Amino acid sequence: MARKFFGTDGIRGRVNEGVMTAENAMKVGQAAGTHFLRGNHRHRVVIGKDTRLSGYMVESALVAGFASVGMDVIMTGPLPTPAIALLTREMRADLGVMISASHNPFEDNGIKLFGPDGFKLSDAAEMAIETLMEQEPLLVSPDLVGRARRIDDASGRYIHAVKQSVASDIRFDRLKVVVDCANGAAYRVAPSAIWELGADVFAMGVEPNGTNINRDVGSTSLDAVKKRVVEEQADIGIALDGDADRLIVIDEKGRAVDGDQIMALIATRLHERGDLTGGGVVATVMSNLGLERYLHGLGLTLERTKVGDRYVLERMREGGFNVGGEQSGHMILTDHGTTGDGTVAALRVLASLVRSGKRASELLHVFDPVPQLLKNVRYSGGAPLENQKVKQAIVDSEKELEGKGRLVIRPSGTEPVIRVMAEGDDAGQVEKVVDRICDAVKAVA
Repeated sequence: MARKFFGTDGIRGRVNEGVMTAENAMKVGQAAGTHFLRGNHRHRVVIGKDTRLSGYMVESALVAGFASVGMDVIMTGPLPTPAIALLTREMRADLGVMISASHNPFEDNGIKLFGPDGFKLSDAAEMAIETLMEQEPLLVSPDLVGRARRIDDASGRYIHAVKQSVASDIRFDRLKVVVDCANGAAYRVAPSAIWELGADVFAMGVEPNGTNINRDVGSTSLDAVKKRVVEEQADIGIALDGDADRLIVIDEKGRAVDGDQIMALIATRLHERGDLTGGGVVATVMSNLGLERYLHGLGLTLERTKVGDRYVLERMREGGFNVGGEQSGHMILTDHGTTGDGTVAALRVLASLVRSGKRASELLHVFDPVPQLLKNVRYSGGAPLENQKVKQAIVDSEKELEGKGRLVIRPSGTEPVIRVMAEGDDAGQVEKVVDRICDAVKAVA
């Protein structure tokens, strides 16, 4: 059955248009609340958000929806997505909600749902909620309407939890760290956690005004943090996205280090200690072939899923893996959480920096990446990948790369974009096949 509201990562869209309206947010609250009313106890939901202006509107609508079906609501204010997953479990809540559109611009917003175990909902649960959204809500009697309250210590709880991911003998003294919070959800907690462990912190992207989230800062806009690392002569830079479930690292020379290298580093350290589970790492089809070759050299596997951290996590839980993620920076370390956590991953990288005594540029170049090129083609409607000329361009490119590389073409799950990625040992050939497919898509887009 086609999904009307939920995409690859919850519900997401431009505010006051399509699925992302106050009316729909209230319906989500009513439907999700009804779905998770199980048992006779007093039910509760934890709601967090990033720093978007529209977060106030969406939060208020969700609160109304949940309260109308009998759920008490706990509001945390701006906190990273993984913090809401953590608090949902810690507070014995029946449901958790994060209001965020992650790395998207401020005009967008989204709703991510977590079950009582702190994990994102399954496809089946999301479809059940969609079905309820299309029905009349089951409103409770006036005496059973839910209460709402804000809690003041949520940030402190999260900071304490993420610090537990680092061994007690590790301190970050004498480390100079630039922390770019993208004017997003981690603008208070990430610099504080790193500072509390002893580092000299240079914080940026920590002045949210409701409309500047991800604008020229953060993990998807790295020029500013690269420049700051060099200017401050810092040891390392940490770049998070709007809801802080992604991490990109900047070495002391101002060069970006993506999620593939971070996964390789963390997995290697765990493997050396005998603590890596599952026999390898779980990543997506977008991860570099160089990572796969590196892991194979250690006798480990790289298991690939379709794009989306929820699919990575599903495979990790099935196979007992404790390291997984995406090249884009989602880092899932199940020893420490139930979803991607950029701050936890950053602390693990900083701990490795301390233990190794190496410079970031030495430590974080774990493997040689294969030449890889990703281009996005925006389209206005229709299904460009169903066009015969596009199909033929893909067939021709696959033949050209056969045995020498990989080709991945997919529509984005969050915006009208076709993503075209190719990789192989010949950079010129990679660029040629990507351009051929992009040109074919543009011609019909």
